Amino acid sequence: MRNRRAGLGSLLACTAVLAAVTTACGSDSGTSADGKIELTIATFNQFGYEELLKEYEAAHPNVKVTERKTGQAADHHKNLFTKMAAGSGLADIEGVEEGYLSQVMTRAGQFNNLKEIGPNVDGRWLDWKTKSVTAKGGELIGYGTDIGPLAMCYRKDLLEAGGIPTDEAGIAATFATWDSYFAAGKQYAEKTGKAWFDSAAQVFNPMHNQAEVGYFDKDDKLVIDSNGDKALWGKVTTAVAQGQSAKLKAWTPEWETGFRESAFATKTCPAWLLGNIEKNSGPEHKGKWVVTGSFPDGGGNWGGSFLTVPKQSKHPKEAAELAAWLTAPEQQIKAFKAKNTFPSQLKALDDPALTESTNEYFGQQVGKLYAEQAKKVDVAQYKGPKDGQIQDDIVGPALLSVEQGTNADEAWKKVVEDAQKATK
Repeated sequence: MRNRRAGLGSLLACTAVLAAVTTACGSDSGTSADGKIELTIATFNQFGYEELLKEYEAAHPNVKVTERKTGQAADHHKNLFTKMAAGSGLADIEGVEEGYLSQVMTRAGQFNNLKEIGPNVDGRWLDWKTKSVTAKGGELIGYGTDIGPLAMCYRKDLLEAGGIPTDEAGIAATFATWDSYFAAGKQYAEKTGKAWFDSAAQVFNPMHNQAEVGYFDKDDKLVIDSNGDKALWGKVTTAVAQGQSAKLKAWTPEWETGFRESAFATKTCPAWLLGNIEKNSGPEHKGKWVVTGSFPDGGGNWGGSFLTVPKQSKHPKEAAELAAWLTAPEQQIKAFKAKNTFPSQLKALDDPALTESTNEYFGQQVGKLYAEQAKKVDVAQYKGPKDGQIQDDIVGPALLSVEQGTNADEAWKKVVEDAQKATK
């Protein structure tokens, strides 16, 4: 966090307390003791900015950048909204994940219009990416970072063991629709006695994200009980009852171990997940995972973030310049190479560094595949108020409860009731 300075006494106190910290004590004006402009950027998970920020500082010797990184998106956004309500404490640049974007957009007035304070960046992004962060008055309050175009990952050896065809035509047929996907999963589970996918939530979420309208309609009315999610819930929970789920909650140690132990054969696979698959599966499974652009019912987008500049920033113009630089095509390519954050910039999507690169673990040109998947997306799903909360705190836990034995119909009724309570 940015340090404060109020005269020599505070400077000495700061020096004593932070003797082991490399960042110098700053001032209320956002300027360090040696006259540098201090900028802070708050991110979560992996944005791939570690080396980029060093590069920016080297090119801008008058600027010092500190990254505040939070492990999980939920914790980051709780902090974001708390400090928005308090009116102080926000970083100069705040990352916002798409699931929480709607809550930010309802308070767009607390963020700078980047069309006014930032450089001209018209035409940089996929159209749906820009529209999702444009306020009703036309203000652009965020620059797009990554996106999560959807593909399907599968273990070729496990599918073959389950009698699932792995030639091009066979894969296309298996992953053509959710019905064909679950039918193949039923066959696989019956023949092998093993799970088809990792968890119900990791399948339900991309199914839900394919719809143009999510948990809320465009008038911010909760529509979870009438938007088609009940039918999707039925498909997923039926698959759970058939033994298709490994019942492994995402991001837990058990889920991570599940990759290495071949606990499931398929994985819904947004671009940002490839690094996790490689890390968790280990070198012994190199070349066994395959990525296919054949995704049930046509694909979509799952995930992606934005960089915003709150009006609390003492240096909004400089913050906007940094945010624009970080999201430029060249830097998006570098972030992709560092952390597999998939670009949202049109120029980056056509860059040979992306389209001609081969992922050694998968043995495929995954950049080209995901670029094609991204271009198939026409409209980003509208995310209403508390969308992220409903997905993370209500739907996900309810699906986990079904996997642990709760009646699926009763769990669905509770999902609707809890969502209604959360939005009152």
